[in-house]
Amino acid sequence: MRLLPLACALALGTAALAARAATPPAPTVAAVPGSEAIASKTLANGLKIIVWPDHDIPNANYYTFYKVGSRNEHAGITGLAHFFEHMMFNGTTRRAPGEFDRTMEAAGGSNNASTSNDLTIYTDWFPTSALETIFDLEGDRMAHLAFDPKVVESERGVVYSERRSSVDNDNMGTLMEQMQATAFVAHPYQIPTIGWPSDIERWKTEDLKQFFKTYYAPNNAVLVVAGDVEPAQVFALADKYLAALPRQPEPTPVTTVEPDQQGERRLVVERADAQSPIVAYAFHSGIGAGSKDYPTLELLATLLAQGQSSRLHQRLVEKEQAAVDAGAFAEAGFDPGLLWVYAMLPPGGDMAKAEALLDEELAKVARDGVTAAELEKARNLKLSAFWRGMATINGKARALGTAEVFEGDYRKAFDEPAAFEAVTAAQVQALAARILRKQNRTTGLLQPVAAPAAQKEGAR
Repeated sequence: MRLLPLACALALGTAALAARAATPPAPTVAAVPGSEAIASKTLANGLKIIVWPDHDIPNANYYTFYKVGSRNEHAGITGLAHFFEHMMFNGTTRRAPGEFDRTMEAAGGSNNASTSNDLTIYTDWFPTSALETIFDLEGDRMAHLAFDPKVVESERGVVYSERRSSVDNDNMGTLMEQMQATAFVAHPYQIPTIGWPSDIERWKTEDLKQFFKTYYAPNNAVLVVAGDVEPAQVFALADKYLAALPRQPEPTPVTTVEPDQQGERRLVVERADAQSPIVAYAFHSGIGAGSKDYPTLELLATLLAQGQSSRLHQRLVEKEQAAVDAGAFAEAGFDPGLLWVYAMLPPGGDMAKAEALLDEELAKVARDGVTAAELEKARNLKLSAFWRGMATINGKARALGTAEVFEGDYRKAFDEPAAFEAVTAAQVQALAARILRKQNRTTGLLQPVAAPAAQKEGAR
C-alpha cells in the first residue's frame, strides 16, 4: 500500500509537504556543504530537472513531484489523484502490471508514493548502477500508462478498501474528513484526498484518461535526483528518456479563495465502535506555502505541541490528566490551509473539560505571548530537523523539490535556517492572536455512543 497522508497526519502532519518560506537575510546556497554543485535544467517540454551530486554512498534518489492533488478535483471525480498514485505502478502499454516493481527491485531499488491536497510524489531509491533503468521505467509510465479495465477495477477496490481502513474505520480519520469538509465551504481543500465513496465507485475510463493527460505531463512536474550522480549524466538520460514526452496544455488554475469565516462551526461525530473521545480544532491560518509568515506558524505549532515539555502536553496530559495525547500541526500548500489542534482522551474522558483546557492554553499564547526559552526550543527543534534532512540524499531531494514546486526556486530550501532565526516572540504572539480565535475555527468532537440494540443482537 502506498502512503496516504490522511492516515498518517497525526504522526507527520501534512505540513511536511509545505514550502520553506524565505525571510531575509537568506543564506547562500553554499551554506549547506555540497550544495554549490547543484545544477538544474528545463527541457523543451517544460520538465524541470534538479540534480544534487552527493558521493558519500553509491546510491541515489529519484523524486517526481506532480503538481496535482485533491485540490485539482471536483464533484464526481474526487480521489483521482490518489487513484493514480496506485495506477502508476500497474502497467503500461510496454510493461505488464507488476513489472515496474519487479524490474526496479531486481536492480536493487525500491519505491513509494504519496498524495496530498496539492501534490502527488513518486520516489525511487536505488544503487547508482540502476540509474538508466530508473529513467527508462519512469519515462515509460509517464508516457504510456495503461488503462486496462480489469486493472482499473482491481485498483478501484484497493482504493475503496484503503478508504475503509484509513477513514471509515479510523476515528481520527473520520473526524478530520468531516472537519475539513466543514472548515472549507468554497475552496477544493474541502475534498478528501482519498475521495468520496460514491465517486470512487463511479469513475469512468474517460475521466481517468483526461485527468492523466492533463496533470501527469512533463510541464506539470519537477524531477529531482540526488546522490552519487553527475548533472551531465542525469541530463543526458533525461534527454534520452524524457525529452520526447509531449507538453500538454496548462491545467486550469484553481482561483477560488476561501471566504473569511464568520463564526465557529461545530460538528459531532457519534460512533458506536469508538472507545475514546477526541476533541479537535481546525483554525484557518490564512497562510500558504512560501508566505513570510509560514516559519512563524510552524514555530507556533511546535511550541504548542511538540515534545513532552510542550504547552499542550504539559497541561492536558501531565498536569490535568485529561488527555492521553495532545498535538498540533500546520498545513500550508499552494493556498492557505489549516492549523490543527487536538486532544485524544482516555475512555470515558470529559470532552467539556478537555475543550476548556485547550481554550485556556491557546488564549494564553494569544494574550500573554511565549517565553524566550520556549521559542528557542521550538527553533532548535525545527533547525535540527532541517539539518537531519540535509544529511541524507532523500532529505536533500525532497527539500529541493518542495521549494521548487511551491516557491518556484529550489534555492529557497536553504533559506529555512535564517527564516526560523528571524522569528520573534512578538510575531508568534501576534499570529496566535490573529488565528486562534473561536470565530475562526471548526470544532470537531468524536463521541463514543452505545450501539443500537439491533446491532448488539447481530453481534452475538
